[in-house]
Amino acid sequence: MTKLTVLEIPHPVLYEKAQPVEEVTTEIQTLLSDMLETMYKTNGVGLAGNQVGVLKRVVVIDCASKEEKPDPIKMVNPRIIEKSEEMICHNEGCLSIPREYADVVRHETVTVEYLDENGTLKQRKADGLLAIAIQHELDHLEGILFIDHLSPLKRKMLLKHLEKRRKKQARLEEENQ
Repeated sequence: MTKLTVLEIPHPVLYEKAQPVEEVTTEIQTLLSDMLETMYKTNGVGLAGNQVGVLKRVVVIDCASKEEKPDPIKMVNPRIIEKSEEMICHNEGCLSIPREYADVVRHETVTVEYLDENGTLKQRKADGLLAIAIQHELDHLEGILFIDHLSPLKRKMLLKHLEKRRKKQARLEEENQ
């Protein structure tokens, strides 16, 4: 398995729509495994193809806590087929927007249909963190980031904070050379 590079904003691929996978091949299976390894090594709970520069409709998620046994889900061509009317607010982050968090309102429960890593059609009903993660990752496949759900002011503040942190980090790295 190979650890992939996670793209960060403002990389243009993050804003593009991913394309459906025609067939679950060994190449797609390897991609899913590499994405899962990358997600674990970067302490994420989900990762979409766009985030590693692959415009394919593939997602990996594992919401198990550090104390729990890993429970990875590999999804190909996922789509939400049912969602609750009830909404929930959760503080979200994203590997493509490192160390920035904001409250996002999403559906409390969703049912997702997808192909697993063997090409078998599956359905899964999810609530809580898993439902949030599914919605977050499927947004990525549409070129939507969690900050796109924020008010323009909150989004601007978050991006300004990120830019300040990046400049400070660059300055520190320059001083240490």
